[in-house]
Amino acid sequence: MIPITPDIQLDEKELHFHFVRSSGPGGQNVNKVATAVELRFDVLGSASLPSWVRLRLVRIAGNRVNREGVLQITASRFRTQEANRRDAMERLSALILQATRIPRPRRATRPSATARQERLKMKRQRGAVKKFRGRVREEY
Repeated sequence: MIPITPDIQLDEKELHFHFVRSSGPGGQNVNKVATAVELRFDVLGSASLPSWVRLRLVRIAGNRVNREGVLQITASRFRTQEANRRDAMERLSALILQATRIPRPRRATRPSATARQERLKMKRQRGAVKKFRGRVREEY
Protein backbone atom coordinates (compact mmCIF):
# COMPACT_ATOMS: atom_id res chain seq x y z
CA MET A 1 0.00 0.00 0.00
CA ILE A 2 1.25 3.44 -0.98
CA PRO A 3 0.09 6.17 1.44
CA ILE A 4 -1.32 9.27 -0.24
CA THR A 5 -3.26 10.85 2.64
CA PRO A 6 -4.15 9.43 6.06
CA ASP A 7 -7.47 8.25 4.57
CA ILE A 8 -6.33 7.15 1.11
CA GLN A 9 -3.83 4.39 0.36
CA LEU A 10 -3.14 3.14 -3.14
CA ASP A 11 -2.89 -0.61 -3.69
CA GLU A 12 0.33 -1.47 -5.55
CA LYS A 13 -1.53 -4.21 -7.46
CA GLU A 14 -3.39 -1.47 -9.33
CA LEU A 15 -0.14 -0.11 -10.82
CA HIS A 16 1.22 -1.62 -14.02
CA PHE A 17 4.78 -0.88 -15.08
CA HIS A 18 6.17 -1.26 -18.58
CA PHE A 19 9.86 -0.67 -19.22
CA VAL A 20 11.01 0.78 -22.56
CA ARG A 21 14.21 2.15 -23.99
CA SER A 22 14.87 5.72 -23.06
CA SER A 23 15.63 8.41 -25.61
CA GLY A 24 18.43 10.94 -25.44
CA PRO A 25 22.10 10.72 -24.52
CA GLY A 26 23.56 7.72 -22.75
CA GLY A 27 26.04 6.11 -25.12
CA GLN A 28 25.85 2.38 -25.76
CA ASN A 29 23.82 1.87 -22.61
CA VAL A 30 20.79 3.65 -24.08
CA ASN A 31 20.55 1.08 -26.88
CA LYS A 32 20.79 -1.94 -24.58
CA VAL A 33 18.88 -1.23 -21.39
CA ALA A 34 15.18 -0.41 -21.01
CA THR A 35 15.36 2.25 -18.28
CA ALA A 36 12.35 4.43 -19.10
CA VAL A 37 9.17 3.56 -17.22
CA GLU A 38 5.57 3.74 -18.39
CA LEU A 39 3.26 3.61 -15.39
CA ARG A 40 -0.37 2.75 -16.10
CA PHE A 41 -3.10 3.23 -13.51
CA ASP A 42 -6.78 2.50 -14.15
CA VAL A 43 -8.34 5.54 -12.54
CA LEU A 44 -11.98 4.73 -13.22
CA GLY A 45 -11.58 1.09 -12.14
CA SER A 46 -9.62 1.81 -8.96
CA ALA A 47 -11.08 0.53 -5.72
CA SER A 48 -8.53 2.47 -3.64
CA LEU A 49 -9.85 5.92 -4.52
CA PRO A 50 -13.20 7.47 -3.57
CA SER A 51 -15.39 8.34 -6.56
CA TRP A 52 -15.03 12.12 -6.14
CA VAL A 53 -11.21 11.80 -6.17
CA ARG A 54 -11.36 9.63 -9.30
CA LEU A 55 -13.44 12.22 -11.16
CA ARG A 56 -11.17 15.11 -10.13
CA LEU A 57 -8.08 13.07 -11.03
CA VAL A 58 -9.40 12.46 -14.55
CA ARG A 59 -10.06 16.18 -14.94
CA ILE A 60 -6.66 17.21 -13.55
CA ALA A 61 -4.65 14.62 -15.53
CA GLY A 62 -6.17 15.78 -18.84
CA ASN A 63 -4.58 14.14 -21.91
CA ARG A 64 -2.66 11.63 -19.80
CA VAL A 65 -5.92 9.70 -19.28
CA ASN A 66 -7.20 7.74 -22.29
CA ARG A 67 -10.83 6.96 -23.22
CA GLU A 68 -10.86 3.83 -21.05
CA GLY A 69 -9.89 5.89 -18.00
CA VAL A 70 -6.29 4.64 -17.78
CA LEU A 71 -3.73 7.20 -16.62
CA GLN A 72 -0.27 6.85 -18.20
CA ILE A 73 2.84 8.47 -16.76
CA THR A 74 6.19 8.17 -18.57
CA ALA A 75 9.37 8.69 -16.57
CA SER A 76 12.79 8.76 -18.22
CA ARG A 77 14.59 11.48 -16.29
CA PHE A 78 17.08 9.14 -14.63
CA ARG A 79 19.50 6.51 -15.93
CA THR A 80 18.28 3.64 -13.79
CA GLN A 81 15.04 1.72 -13.94
CA GLU A 82 14.51 1.92 -10.19
CA ALA A 83 14.95 5.72 -10.06
CA ASN A 84 12.53 6.20 -12.96
CA ARG A 85 10.05 3.82 -11.31
CA ARG A 86 10.24 5.83 -8.08
CA ASP A 87 9.86 9.08 -10.04
CA ALA A 88 6.72 7.81 -11.82
CA MET A 89 5.17 6.70 -8.53
CA GLU A 90 5.95 10.07 -6.90
CA ARG A 91 4.34 11.91 -9.82
CA LEU A 92 1.24 9.70 -9.55
CA SER A 93 1.06 10.34 -5.79
CA ALA A 94 1.37 14.10 -6.38
CA LEU A 95 -1.46 14.01 -8.94
CA ILE A 96 -3.74 12.07 -6.60
CA LEU A 97 -2.88 14.39 -3.70
CA GLN A 98 -3.74 17.38 -5.90
CA ALA A 99 -7.07 15.71 -6.75
CA THR A 100 -7.91 15.32 -3.04
CA ARG A 101 -7.63 19.06 -2.41
CA ILE A 102 -10.89 20.81 -3.15
CA PRO A 103 -10.25 24.34 -4.43
CA ARG A 104 -11.97 27.22 -2.69
CA PRO A 105 -14.79 28.62 -4.80
CA ARG A 106 -13.92 31.95 -6.39
CA ARG A 107 -15.88 34.87 -5.05
CA ALA A 108 -16.72 37.41 -7.75
CA THR A 109 -15.36 40.87 -7.00
CA ARG A 110 -15.49 44.25 -8.69
CA PRO A 111 -12.75 46.86 -8.94
CA SER A 112 -13.31 49.92 -6.75
CA ALA A 113 -14.32 53.26 -8.24
CA THR A 114 -10.85 54.66 -7.53
CA ALA A 115 -9.21 51.73 -9.29
CA ARG A 116 -11.44 52.23 -12.35
CA GLN A 117 -10.62 55.97 -12.47
CA GLU A 118 -6.90 55.25 -12.12
CA ARG A 119 -7.07 52.71 -14.96
CA LEU A 120 -8.82 55.19 -17.29
CA LYS A 121 -6.31 57.91 -16.36
CA MET A 122 -3.39 55.60 -17.24
CA LYS A 123 -5.07 54.70 -20.55
CA ARG A 124 -5.41 58.39 -21.43
CA GLN A 125 -1.75 59.02 -20.57
CA ARG A 126 -0.61 56.07 -22.67
CA GLY A 127 -2.82 57.22 -25.56
CA ALA A 128 -1.29 60.69 -25.38
CA VAL A 129 2.24 59.26 -25.53
CA LYS A 130 1.32 57.23 -28.61
CA LYS A 131 -0.46 60.17 -30.26
CA PHE A 132 2.63 62.35 -30.18
CA ARG A 133 4.86 59.64 -31.57
CA GLY A 134 5.48 59.39 -35.26
CA ARG A 135 7.05 61.22 -38.16
CA VAL A 136 8.83 64.47 -37.40
CA ARG A 137 7.97 67.17 -39.97
CA GLU A 138 10.43 69.83 -40.90
CA GLU A 139 8.90 73.26 -41.31
CA TYR A 140 10.46 75.76 -43.77
